[in-house]
Amino acid sequence: MTIILGIDPGSRITGYGVIKTEGRKLTYLGSGCIKAFSTSKEDGDNPFSDRLQTIFSGVSELILQFSPELFAIEEVFMGVNPGGALKLGQARGAAIVAATNRGLSVAEYSARQIKQSVVGTGAADKSQVQHMVKTLLKLPGTPQADAADALAVALCHAHSHELLGKMSGQGLKTVRGRLR
Repeated sequence: MTIILGIDPGSRITGYGVIKTEGRKLTYLGSGCIKAFSTSKEDGDNPFSDRLQTIFSGVSELILQFSPELFAIEEVFMGVNPGGALKLGQARGAAIVAATNRGLSVAEYSARQIKQSVVGTGAADKSQVQHMVKTLLKLPGTPQADAADALAVALCHAHSHELLGKMSGQGLKTVRGRLR
């Protein structure tokens, strides 16, 4: 039995998903979002450093609550906005530090790898990812998009981890979630 925490990082909303694997059996344990922004107009928006602290604290609490053995996170997607990519990278960093502070190794996957693993095509859209996550984990309802993405990260790592386990006798090694 292995518990995997998957993270879909965001500077405002960080999705998380927790699954348990027992051989090929996958069990949903929990999912949701860490909201790193104020919902009150009087408070204004939190300074960015406060958001990073919220992400760090939230991931740290999830690790204490679920006691995962494995941690996986989505890599930064380099879009057209370099400032957004920088903030996303910092949000990822806060989550990664929370994991490494608890002794977890970190596996990283690109959005394309995650979609390919869960949906069967790297070009899948969010609704397809949500549908497959719901189907694979036998959920009664469709998870929120960020939570579904995080569950997809965990599922991707479960599939990769299972594959590596089967092929471990063939000398394969992982570096940041990739085969080499």
